[in-house]
Amino acid sequence: MIVHINGYPGVGKLTIGAALAELIGGKLVDNHGIYNVAFALTEFKSPAFYDTVRAVQNIAYKRVLDLPAETPVILTNWYSQNLVWGNENWNAVIALARRRGSALNNVLLTCSPDENERRIKNKGRAAKRKPRNPEMVNDNRAGRALLDRGGDRTLRLDVTNLLANAAAQEIAEWLNLARGPAVV
Repeated sequence: MIVHINGYPGVGKLTIGAALAELIGGKLVDNHGIYNVAFALTEFKSPAFYDTVRAVQNIAYKRVLDLPAETPVILTNWYSQNLVWGNENWNAVIALARRRGSALNNVLLTCSPDENERRIKNKGRAAKRKPRNPEMVNDNRAGRALLDRGGDRTLRLDVTNLLANAAAQEIAEWLNLARGPAVV
């Protein structure tokens, strides 16, 4: 199975994804593991940037295809409806699931704008090349609904008042894969 965690920057995708991977015995491929090569070596949004992201993503997805079919894979990213880049990448996720013969479980994470703003300011995000600008919260939400097409099923989860372990537990229960308490 593939679990794709989609949410706005700062909502908690990586933290929850890591807790979920631990809980269900899965492999986590965080979007920043793919994007950071492009951020480090190219100009943001340049043709070289997009080419680099595609190349690293292709390598990562080839490794996913090499994993045993029973190994859950958790992917994280932020894909909004009606954005060409987001649609291209989401189509790649759908293709990966189909090539792997895996169910595609789409998890849409949200939290209140105030909580999102608090989380995005976290100093630990800078070391991971993650955005920390609280103005992004409203900019990202304005007219940019999370993409939710093409999955086999979708869970919408508000994590405003949930710690990562509790959110991971809810996702695992939805997947029917709960194995005990998550450890982060």
